[in-house]
This record gives sequence, structure tokens and C-alpha cells, in this order.
Amino acid sequence: LRCWSNIPFLTVPLSRAHGKSFAHRSELKHAKRIVVKLGSAVVTRGDECGLALGRLASIVEQVSMLQNQGREMMIVTSGAVAFGKQRLRHEILLSQSVRQALHSGQSQLKDMAIPVLEARACAAAGQSGLMALYEAMFTQYSICAAQILVTNLDFHDEQKRRNLNGTLHELLRMNIVPIINTNDAVVPPPEPNSDLQGVNVISVKDNDSLAARLAVEMKTDLLIVLSDVEGLFDSPPGSDDAKLIDIFYPGDQQSVTFGTKSRVGMGGMEAKVKAALWALQGGTSVVIANGTHPKISGHVITDIVEGKKVGTFFSEVKPAGPTVEQQAEMARAGGRTLAALQPEQRAEIIYRLADLLTDQREEILLANKKDLEEAENKGRLALPLLKRLSLSTSKLNSLAIGLRQIAASSQDSVGRVLRRTRIAKALHLEQVTVPIGVLLVIFESRPDCLPQVSALAIASGNGLLLKGGKEAAHSNQILHHLTQEALSIHGVKDAVQLVNTREEVEDLCRLDKLIDLIIPRGSSQLVRNIQKAAKGIPVMGHSEGICHVYVDTDASVEKVTRIIRDSKCEYPAACNALETLLIHRDLLRTPLFDQIIDMLRVEQVKIHAGPKFASYLTFSPSEVKSLRTEYGDLECCIEVVDSVQEAVEHIHKYGSSHTDVIITENEQTAEFFLQHVDSACVFWNASTRFSDGYRFGLGAEVGISTSRIHARGPVGIEGLLTTKWLLRGDNHVVSDFSEHGSMKYLHESLPLPQRNAN
Repeated sequence: LRCWSNIPFLTVPLSRAHGKSFAHRSELKHAKRIVVKLGSAVVTRGDECGLALGRLASIVEQVSMLQNQGREMMIVTSGAVAFGKQRLRHEILLSQSVRQALHSGQSQLKDMAIPVLEARACAAAGQSGLMALYEAMFTQYSICAAQILVTNLDFHDEQKRRNLNGTLHELLRMNIVPIINTNDAVVPPPEPNSDLQGVNVISVKDNDSLAARLAVEMKTDLLIVLSDVEGLFDSPPGSDDAKLIDIFYPGDQQSVTFGTKSRVGMGGMEAKVKAALWALQGGTSVVIANGTHPKISGHVITDIVEGKKVGTFFSEVKPAGPTVEQQAEMARAGGRTLAALQPEQRAEIIYRLADLLTDQREEILLANKKDLEEAENKGRLALPLLKRLSLSTSKLNSLAIGLRQIAASSQDSVGRVLRRTRIAKALHLEQVTVPIGVLLVIFESRPDCLPQVSALAIASGNGLLLKGGKEAAHSNQILHHLTQEALSIHGVKDAVQLVNTREEVEDLCRLDKLIDLIIPRGSSQLVRNIQKAAKGIPVMGHSEGICHVYVDTDASVEKVTRIIRDSKCEYPAACNALETLLIHRDLLRTPLFDQIIDMLRVEQVKIHAGPKFASYLTFSPSEVKSLRTEYGDLECCIEVVDSVQEAVEHIHKYGSSHTDVIITENEQTAEFFLQHVDSACVFWNASTRFSDGYRFGLGAEVGISTSRIHARGPVGIEGLLTTKWLLRGDNHVVSDFSEHGSMKYLHESLPLPQRNAN
């Protein structure tokens, strides 16, 4: 006999050895055998009479897709009573309408009363129609479905249990989807509040226990319970403080307050939780999710199987640290405390972090060496990414210098008054700088990013969530530890959090109530994925770094090769490296052009010819596949243009609005280029590699933004601040400023307080 909270509950299948459920959502993609339980609220319409056909069709489509992937799908469904109620109501109305039409005329049809319909009669009338509907829908995907009706006796009688088990296994072997439901036409009404107490375990009142029983009986990998709520909340959904529980662990039920049952179902959330915990103990993973929400119901089942953060996941493995939601809340609270510190205190934290980078250099480099060795042994990183992963003494020294610049320049960043206005007598308005809130920075392969971004967040008073790549796990761990050590000197250790859980980036991008800004640092593919995944959270960054250098007819021979070499070869993996070299047509077949080609060959840069450049050559390099290519390596494209105007047009058409350069001695041509190129950074006679927060004197950068709102180019402290308005009055009300009021608007600009000269 199986027990739950000392209550006898469901017999353990004799043939089943104790299994082990999945510990993490990411493992759900390995689920082979899956039970999907469809609650009454999912299957029925809002009027509780008839089926939600569109929703049901979407569920069948998802189940069919998973079945065709080679998984074994089973459905435990409600809906027979609702479908039967619709049919019986129709028959009764039709019958009554005929009688009344004969005796009383049409005028009284609308006053007809529908008698209360008995549930078992409704089930008897609805079972065949419900199954016919399932069969028709599954046929569209070349899948056969089979109906199985069960009662309590089928589980109390050992022979019937074995027969049921054998039937289900045979159906699965033949690639048939079993549709399982209680035989509600013969099941007696349950006693009140008797769910999961051994008597009416499988009844019309509760299909949740039926699904749990079948899941364990059939040694199922995953049970998906769909209802009309997002999952399990720590208090009744709809209450002010209700929060969705992402992962629920055995023993946590004491901290949960259960609300009422679902809209039409016979069992409530408490019954679902008890059934889920029993299935979990039997080795089946469980997810409770919303199957009715129009925005997610079309992919809720496949999202769960893919391991996405949907609903509540039941797990027996409790992580040692806080969840990412808890970390975000800690970062917000810590960020607010950080913003309330004096500027000198925030600067002191950053100075301390800079000292730790040099004082703990050996430990940092040792951790980084482990990351490099693991990456090389696994062979999973390309050479440019390995270079980004590598730390050195010189890199750490440069980091420390940059952090001290940030500390020195951050004295009046938070709370700086930008505007003062006298609205009226004794009514003064100020616009002041404030932190954005909680930043999520996602970065690949670059552990040096962690202290840079941390220092900028500290200087601007923002809470910070960091998600680094697993290839830099050891480096990130020690750098985060040092960051928290520095924060501890003023008691704000929690302001910077490193996400170490198996959190998918896409799931992090959905935390719109906890995160205010996402900043991706990595490949263009990473940035694009984050921009696509972010739901309601702004993303600051650039998807590509297609940087151009245009060599004008008036370019200096001495400057050209130096600037091109530095732009392309100094660090080819950087987002501000040269990718396309534009040459004025008049420079072809000149000594200057030959010098450029010779230099690129010496530096082993692979050249791709643009269409126009290729047309001038008898034997040309390989023609470029796309003029919108970020190579990130010792490769570049060369294209020919006829004028500076054409160069500008080419950049606007094929560039990414990152960084673009002109090399010329003609000031008029240079100014035309500077004013007309619409990019975040536009340079004259300087390398593209200057597009960097440290080189701009910002100390460091959280990234380079090519967006057109808020911040653009290398983003330092200023880009991590927003503003708020402070209005100080004395019993002022708007009605005093009406046409016949006693006060007048002045709107006088007031002088700003002097900024700290240091």
C-alpha cells in the first residue's frame, strides 16, 4: 500500500521497480513516455457546455508532433460530461420547442427552462462523440487513437490491473495514442472532499489521481497536468502577493495556501499537488501548467518537453543555492541599498575590487588556466573564442586601471540634477539621475567582462545578474567571489549575483517583472537570440559588428596601412574589428593599393572580393557570398566605390551601424563622411578599434549599443542611468491654476548645483 501524509493512496504496481525522476527541466527533453492530463477547464468552453475545439486541436497537434518524434504519448482526458451536456441540452431544447410551438406559439420559446442534467447521463451521451472528435483530429496527422474507459474496480482487481497494463503497452508498441478517461456513466458520485483518500481515488471528481496512477503504473518519464492556472502559486492566484512557483519540492506544501478548485473541474490545485507528489515518489517527473492561455496553449506541451520554464516543475533535487528569481530579488534589494550609499562609498567598493584583481592575480590565473585546459581538451571553442577566454597579467592590470577610472568618474553619477524648474511660487521641480534597476548581463567566453560590468553597475547603483558561459565557469566563480568581497565592505554583497543554475537564456529573458534591462555580450547569434527571446524587457546591444574602413583618393600613404592593419589584425575577433575595406576606384593599380594588398598577405588575412572589385580583376580572390558578413577572424572583404557618397550609401546598406572609418587628408571629404554616416561611432584617420569604453575614457563598457534610444556606442555609467522627477510643493493643488484660480504657472529655469570637480 502506498501512503501520502499517512493516508493510504493507490497501490504500488507490483511490476515497477522504484524509478528516478528527472532532477532538472533541461532533462525533460529526454522523456520517452509521456502522459498529458487535460483538465475539464482545458477541454471545455467558457460556458461549461461543449468543447473548446480550437484549444483541443492545438493540443492534438502538439501530442502528434511528439508522437512522430518517436515518443510514446498517452492522454488522460476530461470532457465527456461537458460534451454530453451540450448534446442533451440540444435534444431537450429541440423537444421542448416542438411541443411549445404546437401548444403555445413561438413567443414562449425563450422562457423555456432547462432541467438539471445528471452527470452520468451526460457522460453516457458524450463519450462516443468525444472519442470520435479525438479520432478525427489525430487522423489529420496519420496517427491512430484508441479509447480506454476505467473505473475503480480496474485498479482494485489485480487481474484487471494486469489486463489494463498489457493493453496500454500493446497500444504503445503499435504507435497508437491511448485516450484514457473514467467511465463516468457508471461511476457513483464521490463523497465530498474524499480526493486521494483511497476510496474515490479514480472518480468523476478527480482525474488527477487517475493520471498519476497511470503514469506510475506505466513507468512514465513525464506527467504534464494542464489546467486553467499557470501552475502552483505560493498563495491563491489572483491575490496581490501571489507568485508562481517555478520548482516545487516535497515538503514545500506546508508553505503553500491553496485556493478554490478550477472553473469546472472536480478537483482543485491541492488534489493536483498531492497526485503530482505521489507520481514523483514513483519516479515520474511532473509539470503543472496552463493549457487555456491563448498565447501559450499552442505550444505549452512542446515547450515543457523542450525544458522551457513553463508552469511548475516538481523535483526531488533541491539546489543548494537560491533560485534565479530569488537572486533577482536579492539583486534589486541590494541595488537599492547600493544606490543609497554615498558616492565615495560606491567608489571605495570599486577601488577595492581593482586592488583584489592584482592582489589575487595568481588565484585568478590558476582558475582561468583550468577553463582553458577544459576548453582545449573538449575542442569546443574556436581560436578567436579561446583568445577571449584567456586572461593574463597584463589584462588584469588593464582591468584594474579601468576600474579605478570608473571609481574616479562616478562621484556624482547617481542623483545628479539635470534640470531645475520653478513651476510656481514655492513649487520646484527637479529631474535627477537614478539607476535603471536590475540589469541582466549575458556574456560568452570573456571572464574579464565580469569585473568591468560589476564596477559599472556598482558605480551606477544598479542591481546585477550575471550569466556567463560554462566555458569560463572557474574564472567567473573566483571573479564573482572577489566582487562580493569588495561589496561586503559596505554590506551590499547581494547587489551582484552570478547565475549558476541550469537556467536557459530564453527563460531568463522572460523574467520581465524582475529584470529591467538585458545586455548581451557575445556573438551576433547570441545577441539575435536574446533580442528574439526577450519578452517585455528592453535589450541593449548590437547584433553584428560589420565595421568599414573607406580609403579616399586623398588618403595618406603612411596612415593607410597602419590604420588598416590595426583595425583588422590587432584583435580580429572583436566586434569593432574591420570587416569590409572600401577602396576608391582611382586607387586601383596604384602603389598604395599594392601596399595594402601586400600588408594583408603578410598578416595572413584572407581576402574576399566584392562584386565590383571582382569585375576589375582577371584572377580575383573568392567572391564574397554576402556583403553583410562579420568574419571575426583574419578575413575581410574588399569592395570598390566611386566616391565618398557611394561609400556612405554602401555603409548604410550593408553595415550594422557600429563603427565606420574614413582615411583621407581632405578635411571637407572627412566632414561629409562624419556627418552623413549614421553609425554609433564614426572616425577620421583612426582605427576602428578605438570604439571601446576604456579607450573612450569611460573606464569600461557594458557593451556597444547600435540602438537609437537611450544609449548609443560604448555604454559606460551614463548609459546605465535613467531619470526621475522630484516635485517639492507646499499645499499646491491643480485647481489653483485654473482660469479663475489664484496661482499662475511660471516655468522658470533655475541654475543647476555645481558638479563635483573631482
